[in-house]
Amino acid sequence: MNPEPAPAPVSLIDALHPGWLDLGLGRSGGRATGGTAAPRPTVTPVVDGRTPGGLRIPPRFSFEHLLGSPRFRLQQHLLHLPGAAAQDYGEQVDDVLALQRGDYRSADGTEAHAVPGEGADVQVWILGSSGGRSAEVAGRNGLRFAADHHVSPATVLEAVEGYRAAFLPSDRLDKPHVSVSTDVVVAEDDETAREPAAGYGPWVRSIRNAVGAVPYPTPEQARARTWTEADRALVADRADTQFVGTPGRVADQLEQLQEATGADELIVTTITHGHADRVRSYRLLAKEWQRRRAPGPGRRGCRSDVPELLYDASDLRKRIVRRSSCTGAAQAEQRRSHAALV
Repeated sequence: MNPEPAPAPVSLIDALHPGWLDLGLGRSGGRATGGTAAPRPTVTPVVDGRTPGGLRIPPRFSFEHLLGSPRFRLQQHLLHLPGAAAQDYGEQVDDVLALQRGDYRSADGTEAHAVPGEGADVQVWILGSSGGRSAEVAGRNGLRFAADHHVSPATVLEAVEGYRAAFLPSDRLDKPHVSVSTDVVVAEDDETAREPAAGYGPWVRSIRNAVGAVPYPTPEQARARTWTEADRALVADRADTQFVGTPGRVADQLEQLQEATGADELIVTTITHGHADRVRSYRLLAKEWQRRRAPGPGRRGCRSDVPELLYDASDLRKRIVRRSSCTGAAQAEQRRSHAALV
């Protein structure tokens, strides 16, 4: 996306519902690249595809096969003006922040103001999948950073480490703040969970073979598809790192993800063909997190060493938040950030 028009619509909603909206800025996947960047070394060791805590880190996926596809060329034709050069992403983010503060000036000194938008009290997040430009921009500006494990699980460690290495304290944050997203499907038992999750591989395949995302398949449609070894290789990194199973199994995997990335927040999404399967998944996971947060013998209040599960009123999306305490102030902040789901 182009970040610069973002403040106005977000700030309009914030004016109507103050304190319930965050602003996430990310780069479109349609931009041309020179291929897949080389893996960056990470502080967290990965041995045989696993972190010390057991989180699976798959081989890095390459998008090079998409660059020559007709659909990619069409996308470039539709989204880019002939001969136009994109503004540097860091400069675009700087412009957004200046418009929000109200001190934007062009190179020749001309003022510009975002109305609504100027002075809006919204948290600004940078979305990224690697330790490259997005992580650097987020860190340099002292902003919050959201790493998308659900899209690029192979690079989630380098993304969060790259952000923390680049972080400079700002008037927004005095230390790095990271959220990590992941896909989950939860049911009463593993076999039941695998049924609604069956459509995930074919759906990812449709995106990565440059055909374009198909309507999410039913379990029956997913089973009817013929798979080749090339198809399996195309989706293996994402299919193998989707958290599918019982509430306890998925909760354990979420804790592995938090431990490996040091995430302050985990954003949990569930994609299924059937709405009821999605709602059931969220409810079962919420119940498991409530159980894990229950105080032990001789303890009062909620357990602060277990992330808290927050969910919106539509019961479609949940957010797990790790907080240092369960005080009223922390709970108030949780309510404020409740609508920051992506």
